[in-house]
Amino acid sequence: MATVELTTENFDEVVGGSGIVLVDFWAEWCGPCRAFAPTYEAASEKHEDLVFGKVDTEAQQELAATFGIRSIPTLMIVREGVVLFAQPGALPGNALDSLIQQARDVDMEEVHAKVKEAQQG
Repeated sequence: MATVELTTENFDEVVGGSGIVLVDFWAEWCGPCRAFAPTYEAASEKHEDLVFGKVDTEAQQELAATFGIRSIPTLMIVREGVVLFAQPGALPGNALDSLIQQARDVDMEEVHAKVKEAQQG
């Protein structure tokens, strides 16, 4: 599956679903972002059941600010509307695959229970 361009208009709809969504915050002028792009694209084709989105931080400054993006590339993994991972830096393919597997392995019932507990308390 090809990557999806994320904007303020479609972000909540794409990321708020029930699956796993990876978000790459990037910019055209960023060398490490351009170096990471083929790795990210390859992962999107390897893991076709996941959604891979890209946020151009120049075009979507409001969205980047909402998530406090100060360094790019920044990778964020969201599952069932919960941010499981967010970290700047380009990753090699094996590290990205490992992160994806870790996101798949998370017990989301436990995560949702902890989120609910934190909100109540």
